Amino acid sequence: MRWSELIEAVKEFGQYATAAEAERVTRTVLSALGGHVVGDERVELAAKLPVEAARLIADQVPVARQLTAAEFVESVALRLDGATPATARWDVSSVLTALAQAVDGQLVDRLLGLLPPGYALLFGRAELAQAAEAGRAGAVPGSRGRGAGAAPAAASAAYRPRAGFGRVQPARPRSILLPVPTHGTRV
Repeated sequence: MRWSELIEAVKEFGQYATAAEAERVTRTVLSALGGHVVGDERVELAAKLPVEAARLIADQVPVARQLTAAEFVESVALRLDGATPATARWDVSSVLTALAQAVDGQLVDRLLGLLPPGYALLFGRAELAQAAEAGRAGAVPGSRGRGAGAAPAAASAAYRPRAGFGRVQPARPRSILLPVPTHGTRV
């Protein structure tokens, strides 16, 4: 994948007006992610991404404490001018969903294993906490003796976003006005 293709994917997922805006968001999110991805996964991720993206990730010093998904989004909001937690969540999920589609699913599974719970939705995936916990414990509920981790891998494959799907959009508050009956009034 080339840098321009990654930016185009982010632009599409985030529905950004320009490639420059998608690139600005991509650079910010990948820089923030770089400190949270370490070890072999960091090396493999950098190898599978365009050189520009690999540098953004590899140039970051590993963080002393992993941020929760909400804290990660807030940290990105602080780096983007005019961003709110809601717009930053949109930006983060746009970039990480494009990233998840640019690399193989097994690597994404391993990345999610390194990160605290809650990041799966940012990568455009469902959070499979129960299956993952059971896999770590060595037994998958209902697995009838299959090897540890067999069901989580199969389950996560079922939740990989397909082209055009998997966008995580911020919830839009909606108000519904319903008539409120008063005492003595029949509705």
